[in-house]
Amino acid sequence: MVRDYLGDNAFDVTVAHNGTDGLNLFNSRAFDLVVLDLMLPDIDGLEICRQMRTKKDVPILMLTAKGDPLDRIVGLELGADDYVPKPFEPRELLARMRAILRRCRKEAEGRYQIMRFGQLEIDNDALEAHINDRRCNLTSYQFQLLQILAKGAGRVLTRDQIMSQLQGDALEAYDRSIDVHISRLRSEIEDNPKQPRRILTVRGVGYVFAKVQE
Repeated sequence: MVRDYLGDNAFDVTVAHNGTDGLNLFNSRAFDLVVLDLMLPDIDGLEICRQMRTKKDVPILMLTAKGDPLDRIVGLELGADDYVPKPFEPRELLARMRAILRRCRKEAEGRYQIMRFGQLEIDNDALEAHINDRRCNLTSYQFQLLQILAKGAGRVLTRDQIMSQLQGDALEAYDRSIDVHISRLRSEIEDNPKQPRRILTVRGVGYVFAKVQE
């Protein structure tokens, strides 16, 4: 019911029927929001929330049928953004989800105007990157790639996920040469491109932008 209702309201919904499947999906794909039922058949929903929050900063909305408000308090303390008690009206769930996403977008806009990672500064308004106060010589495609990686800092992005976020001509430009562009990007922002510390390769998967950098 929830899947169909959200799908009718322009959400692309992926369903996991237990905690194990949910964690596997969460770890392997990018999502804008998680609706997490606390009553799962294999793993306690609070434990799922804890594990998710340690890996990615994706908003979590809990669904709970438990009457004890302590469960809701613990869930919020573990990192959930909101909760909806069951039974619920689908319209309320939709409204809560939209409110969370609006808030996250506003926070992201402020947080991502200028991103700083150690000596690397990415100015999204000026479309420029600087390392040790030196302006990086990047093409528009390479800067867009840097933005995508930096906004997903700490999260492994597959090549397909990177491709899906590239726009217009950039998509065609990267089609068969994303690794080449990564190499050129490293030559501009890494102290030693042969031993990168900012853009790391996850063999057989993709790339991750280091969240904490010296």
